[in-house]
Amino acid sequence: MLDEAKLVADRYSQRLPAGDDPRYNMLNPAMWLIVQERQRVLLRMLDRYLHKPLNMTNLLEIGCGAGGNLLDLIRIGFNPENLFANELLPERVALARKNLPSSCPILEGDALAVDFKSKSFDIIYQSMVFTSLLDFQYRQELAHKMWQLLHPDGSILWYDFVYNNPSNKNVRGVSLRQVKLLFPEGIIKYKRLTLAPPIARIAVKLHPLMYHCLNTFPFLRSHVMCWITKK
Repeated sequence: MLDEAKLVADRYSQRLPAGDDPRYNMLNPAMWLIVQERQRVLLRMLDRYLHKPLNMTNLLEIGCGAGGNLLDLIRIGFNPENLFANELLPERVALARKNLPSSCPILEGDALAVDFKSKSFDIIYQSMVFTSLLDFQYRQELAHKMWQLLHPDGSILWYDFVYNNPSNKNVRGVSLRQVKLLFPEGIIKYKRLTLAPPIARIAVKLHPLMYHCLNTFPFLRSHVMCWITKK
């Protein structure tokens, strides 16, 4: 299993450093439209399905990157002391420690090997992690560990893309059917969202409103957000 973590690190080393890829710059209109849509769906799910105050909810993010998602959660009311982060890549761990409050614990290393000290969480969040895992057995092991770390009434918060990317052999889409196989004991509420980024980048060059127009077609939405609870 640890071999897959090393392969993920190797694949990420081939990418541009965080912040250097213009496709993901927040000054890119396509990017901020994608992020705003994702935040709206996230807020609706928290409002509908989370049955405790935000500031009393403890959450673990698997693959936190530079900490951007956790910063968003702090802005909407999560207590930094209740947020836990895990990240595989040392350079991203360094960025997360720089960006996040010191009261937010950051656990470095492969999530399968990290000792979370048997702590149970209200929410475990993964965003764009599983599509970077090409080994199906590793995906299953990670999903199992996430499930075991939940409170009996806890939930997985999932955001990832569902289609393969023909221009990037280092990622593989995870369909909704596969999500159900990863969490067979879960009750899944989901929302299809995110106009496929290559289409979004072209559309907003014509006009930003084109993002919303094309996003009305479900088959052009490349991602899914899931709220997965224990039965």
